[in-house]
Amino acid sequence: MKLLLFATASAFALPLVKITDRALGSRGCLFTFHRAAPTDLWKRLPNRNFHVDVDFLDRFLAHLVANGWDVVTMSEAVRRSASADRTGRYVNFSIDDCYRDTFEVLAPLFRRHKVPLTLFVTTGIPDGTLSLWPAGLEDALMNRDRVVVGDTTIELGDAQSRRDAYHRIATSWDGPDAEAHYAAFCAANGIDGGAMHWNHAISWDMLEELAKDPLFEIGAHTVTHARISTLEPEAALAELEQSRRRLNERLGIGVEHFAFPYGRAGDCGPRDFALARHAGFRSAATTRKGLVGRGRDAFSLPRNTINGGHRSVAAMEMHLTGLTGTVARVIGRD
Repeated sequence: MKLLLFATASAFALPLVKITDRALGSRGCLFTFHRAAPTDLWKRLPNRNFHVDVDFLDRFLAHLVANGWDVVTMSEAVRRSASADRTGRYVNFSIDDCYRDTFEVLAPLFRRHKVPLTLFVTTGIPDGTLSLWPAGLEDALMNRDRVVVGDTTIELGDAQSRRDAYHRIATSWDGPDAEAHYAAFCAANGIDGGAMHWNHAISWDMLEELAKDPLFEIGAHTVTHARISTLEPEAALAELEQSRRRLNERLGIGVEHFAFPYGRAGDCGPRDFALARHAGFRSAATTRKGLVGRGRDAFSLPRNTINGGHRSVAAMEMHLTGLTGTVARVIGRD
């Protein structure tokens, strides 16, 4: 219902969007998401809102290029935002965390369109030290007829029943004991947790290949995907510095940009923006909605999250004009 209302509102807003677009002129819009899947697979995914429909993303990239938007790296977006010149209209796409589909699905898509993509890597993923329990749970629920959760056997039928099961289980696990719950789930269902991790995780070999391609820019996204605002200053700074150092040493690059995990107003604030500067980054990105105008603080950059429910150009145009950012601030969802 929520997605239907959003799509309906987007359609009614499209004439206003077109007028606003002409009035706004030069500006930047940064987009972020986590995973992607082709339409046929996306329809079956138990946690499909976490995945962008890659077929829609293909159409949206073509739309942007056809309508005169420049798709740029984060480095170029930061440069343009600091420039005194009119910078035209530009967008940046960034992937947070980085999974195997970043390499196998998204990289070929962006290569085909000849446009750049920024990868904000959580280094615990290619190091194999960060649990990807949501991905493992989703995989099991999509590919099995039944699963055992605690003392209960859950029969799995159509795609909706699998989505319902994912929501119930993930909600009950979410918190500090999630890894323990997932380990028990793997044991009860005969799942090799290590093999499951690498079914979904990006590897250092994959990142090495992408780092050699000028279309792909590598940034940092902490070691453990910690909510930075909840950490003491020393621990928070360590998450920033260690992720940057690990990427630089492992890939032989100079990482300049950082993205805060979660990234909303309660997840990162002025103290954390200052820590990112202290850690040696040139910019830090949030997930607060909005546009990037000239003179924008490079350590609190807004990014507009695309999720699985975003499958229309009209909805994306609302981001491109800043309407979603305005609404988010009005209703206190920044």
